[in-house]
Amino acid sequence: MLGQELAHVCADWEPVLWDLGDIDITDQSQVNGKVEALSPELIINAAAYTNVDACEENEALATKVNGEAVGYLADVAARLGATLVHYSTDYVFGGTRQGGYQENDTQNPINAYGRSKLAGEQEILAAGLFSYYIIRTAWLYGHAGKNFVETMLSLAEKGEPIKVVDDQVGSPTHAPDLARATRELVASKAEPGIYHRTNSEATSWYGFAKAIFEVYGKAVDVEPCKTIEYPRPAKRPASSILLSTKLPPLRSWREALQEYAEHHL
Repeated sequence: MLGQELAHVCADWEPVLWDLGDIDITDQSQVNGKVEALSPELIINAAAYTNVDACEENEALATKVNGEAVGYLADVAARLGATLVHYSTDYVFGGTRQGGYQENDTQNPINAYGRSKLAGEQEILAAGLFSYYIIRTAWLYGHAGKNFVETMLSLAEKGEPIKVVDDQVGSPTHAPDLARATRELVASKAEPGIYHRTNSEATSWYGFAKAIFEVYGKAVDVEPCKTIEYPRPAKRPASSILLSTKLPPLRSWREALQEYAEHHL
């Protein structure tokens, strides 16, 4: 979902695009051999194990993909003097801070996915890289791949009442906006470090669902519910708003959703 948007936004940089069939980032010897042979100036890692509930049941695999493999990329980037861009998540935080989290706030993940993504951040910070950007984002949706917008639209087609949790708050993020923000960050040659990049303003999953149906003109009976009514293997943070203190905020999530729908219709 994000990789395709990055390929589009950075097309004039003539990126070499690798998918799982081209490189297995959990294989250190493959990472070393292929990346060193290419000798890039910039490595953008958009690969991740993002199924939050599956991560809870496969934490070792999640840690390998989201943690150890990131370390392999960081090590080879350090040897080559390349810039590494890596994506992390709001789920590295515990979700108890109502006003949101700044880049340097203490992490306290409450699920395996969050722990595995924090491990990836730590691998980069330990690698001694001269140039790196860890970009934390949240609630990502885009035109390729499974996401909340597409799930809601497919549920709407069934014509049945829908219940959506109203006690988890965050910032929906449009994949093309994140791709553009990534390019701008790299091109600006900003200080290495951790950056928060989501669409601005926040909502609950219920608020997001209502906005989706409104924008798409769907008459759907959607009701709020509590997380406790919808038990899942992984705990979710109650409030995981990411505050951007280093860069100006991106446009509002509502404006981005409107554009997504216009390209969809």
